[in-house]
Amino acid sequence: MKTLLLTGFEPFLQFNENPTGTVVKKFDGDVIGDYKIVGRIYPVVFDQINGLIADDIEEVKPDAVVNLGLAGGRHTVHIERIAINCIDGRTDNAGFNPDGEKIDEAGPDGLFSTLPIKRLEKALKTNNVPADISNTAGTYLCNNLMYTTLNILRQKDIDIPAGFIHVPAHHEIGAEIGVPSWSQDDINKAVGIILGNI
Repeated sequence: MKTLLLTGFEPFLQFNENPTGTVVKKFDGDVIGDYKIVGRIYPVVFDQINGLIADDIEEVKPDAVVNLGLAGGRHTVHIERIAINCIDGRTDNAGFNPDGEKIDEAGPDGLFSTLPIKRLEKALKTNNVPADISNTAGTYLCNNLMYTTLNILRQKDIDIPAGFIHVPAHHEIGAEIGVPSWSQDDINKAVGIILGNI
């Protein structure tokens, strides 16, 4: 059976919870379509993220990779098209403050998702899940993880579906800090549809 590596993040910045961690715990070990799901939850720490995804790709040897991240303030699922070779933004959970550094000094400026992004968008909308294709994954940990995942696969000449999905906040976060939100069940549903249409 094929294996799909599904990753999420711990809480960060002003978000006391992270719905992507809940999603990963829910699907870890499940079989969806052609894939057995292997879940990993990563710290929001620039200094650790590249090594963690490299180790997991080496260990799991996945046939597909779906990275998940929280985009507080967005009101739809965002299927990311491209990651850029840059880190910037607010301080991470270890206190590091990025300032426009490259993720890989020798790497390309940008790397495109190899997920079937149009098919995923259509599948979500067909199931009444608001979704868009996004042309920016930002410059924070989400973009870093997407870029590094794609870059490792490129360097190893591994041709598999891989990319990044941003999900909205869940209602507990939305009520606390006043951003658009979905129920955790709806976030789980959206990710399940994505995993079933890789």
